[in-house]
Amino acid sequence: MSEETTNSDLPRADSGGWEWAIVEIFGHRRHAERTREEERFGAKMLRIDVPNKGDPQQHGWTTHYYGGSAIFSFSLTDEATAQRANKPYEPPSRLTYVADEDEEKLEQ
Repeated sequence: MSEETTNSDLPRADSGGWEWAIVEIFGHRRHAERTREEERFGAKMLRIDVPNKGDPQQHGWTTHYYGGSAIFSFSLTDEATAQRANKPYEPPSRLTYVADEDEEKLEQ
């Protein structure tokens, strides 16, 4: 069973009502970053800003809006966790085989 967390237990994203969260949307989408509730088109909507290429200072943000009925789950989190979830994929490094000195002697 998970523990419930109140808004006061987590740091604010910054001023303006932002919160750090991981949001799952019906339609198999998952976003993690700063969120807040905004009124658009006469209805309350969730706004979530996701950093482009993992670096908002250099590449900016992509903004997504969702209506309440589209939200599957909304999990408050801290900034470090949200940013870790948005880290771009890094392929594993290539390993290079270095021959042992003993193997080189056997080949001679």
